Amino acid sequence: MTLDQFRPLADRLLGPWVSAADRLGLSPDQISVIAFLVAVGAAGAFYAAEPVFYALGAVLVLGNGWLDLVDGALAREQGVSSEGGDLLDHVLDRYADIVIIAGFAAGVDAYALGFLAVTGVLMTSYLGTQIQAVGLGREYGGLLGRADRLALMGIVGLVAALYADPLVVGLGVVELLLVLLAVVGHLTAVQRFLGAWGDL
Repeated sequence: MTLDQFRPLADRLLGPWVSAADRLGLSPDQISVIAFLVAVGAAGAFYAAEPVFYALGAVLVLGNGWLDLVDGALAREQGVSSEGGDLLDHVLDRYADIVIIAGFAAGVDAYALGFLAVTGVLMTSYLGTQIQAVGLGREYGGLLGRADRLALMGIVGLVAALYADPLVVGLGVVELLLVLLAVVGHLTAVQRFLGAWGDL
């Protein structure tokens, strides 16, 4: 399950956004920072844990994902792709993941689930870059990529805005999201590790 396969389609839809950012004189690094600030806004909305804020958080988390595509496309358009920009983008993406999950978890007082979800997401990303560090290339595969996580978070935000009652064994939709991120995140990390280990 991954939305990364639709990246070529997304790249075609980015044109107007890239053109607008370029006309405004924005750099890819500035777009990366704006994307992170949008993620912080989403986290704050999820922390409020009220229907209207869940809906707002859903829009903002999807906005973060979209801007994360815009910064790379803008870098290619301006011909300014760099290792520094790539580093900044990846660091801010990880912090965005952390704050969004923390916002969800704090909003429903599910700190243990939040911890497990954050570590699952971070280990998935870590394995991707560590595999690259040992010379096997950047690994994006697995059960749940970043695009999938952001899509799920957006959907859960919308569902939570409409339905607050527990769904399964006393867990609401937000808690179920955290469980999913924890389980699938760690499974994806293990999947990436085993695949890389077999390639060494």
